[in-house]
Formats: sequence, C-alpha cells, structure tokens
Amino acid sequence: MAKVKHIALFKFKEGTSEDQIQQLFNQLLEISETIPGIEDYVSGTNNSPEGLSQGHTHGFVMSFANAADRDAYLGHPDHERFKAALASSIEGVVVFDFEV
Repeated sequence: MAKVKHIALFKFKEGTSEDQIQQLFNQLLEISETIPGIEDYVSGTNNSPEGLSQGHTHGFVMSFANAADRDAYLGHPDHERFKAALASSIEGVVVFDFEV
C-alpha cells in the first residue's frame, strides 16, 4: 500500500490575527498527535519568492501510512471540530492528496 501525503493551504480572511492563526495550528498539532494513523505533521507560513501562492499564507502536510488512515482522519470528530473552528476565519482552502 502506498503512503498518502495530505496537503492543505489556507487563505485567511482579512483581519484574522496571527494569534488566531497560531491557535488553529496548535489545534492541528494536537490532532496530529492524537488521531491514529497520522505518521507525520508539519506546518508553516508561505515564504516562496515565486509569487504564486494566490493569497494562501499558511499550510500543512500530514503523512498517512495509507488511504484508509487518511479517510479515517477525514471523518474523525476532532477533524470535524477543527474544520468548524477554521470556518469563520477562512477565505479559501486548497486540499491536495497524493500517494508516494
């Protein structure tokens, strides 16, 4: 079975503070340590000099052993709570998964 990389890029609404953004990413870090099947999690702020981020300023990558673990994460109640907390601050999101 192939491992899965799960990537999400966020465009936050104007007026969303760095403190609010950090709280959301702290929640994601906690999720990455408690939901079974997440092998690795990294996040950060865009620093690409290419100018192609289309307003997406923050992102993360999670690694899963397989698609079934990723799918279990997607439906997990903690992931649903995170999405609800994120909803009021987000203007746009891109999610892209691929197998390695």
